[in-house]
Amino acid sequence: MSDFLVEQANGVLRVTINHPERGNGMTDEMAVELTRIIDGAAKTSSVMVLRGAGEDFCTGRFRGPGSGPQMNDPIERREVSDVIFNCYGSFRRAQIPIIGVVKGRALGFGCSIAALCDITIAGENAKFQVPEYAHNIMPTMVMSSLVDRVSRKALSYLVYSTAMVSAEEALSFGLVSKVVPESKLDETVDDLCRGIVKAPRLATEAVKDYLRSAPNMAIHGAVDYARNLHATVNSAIEARTKR
Repeated sequence: MSDFLVEQANGVLRVTINHPERGNGMTDEMAVELTRIIDGAAKTSSVMVLRGAGEDFCTGRFRGPGSGPQMNDPIERREVSDVIFNCYGSFRRAQIPIIGVVKGRALGFGCSIAALCDITIAGENAKFQVPEYAHNIMPTMVMSSLVDRVSRKALSYLVYSTAMVSAEEALSFGLVSKVVPESKLDETVDDLCRGIVKAPRLATEAVKDYLRSAPNMAIHGAVDYARNLHATVNSAIEARTKR
């Protein structure tokens, strides 16, 4: 069984986590593969769609019988953890937008990658949780993925309470962009993809770049960056249109 089902057509890269028998729990090796897929997505596509096979999006990291003992040496542990941090980073550095489609549970690592998507569409029955604290794990890894996605109040609640939150609560926290009936998930995502693919590729990449950089700037710098992008990118689009 392939860990991921990957389909590319009409400017859209569709990636499905393909282990429904374990709630799409992902191994570290799968995190490395997902990083590779995301890093290469812009070569073939204008938008990427990430979802899980079956009833769940992703129930977290999966450690099978052959996973080996936990690392006790801090340096060794950091090297192992960097696999996950690098996966999180791939969402942020991606040149094209990533749309997450969440059905069922998005737990731990699954909650992180759902939140890291540029747009996250959740079915009305989706559930989200950051359970690490309840398992005696300091959850700064998952916190690093959410720190620029949700408010401080929401992040504190998710981490300390370890509560399972509904799709509507996740929407209010900023974990997701929109909640729709399960029957409308595909239609909603397809409409989004059509709009993105139809737009000029330069504009799509510029929007992604602005959203990646501007929130960390002082307001004056963010406005100046917007002015510069507006002038340069739109001029380039007009020049290409006239060819």
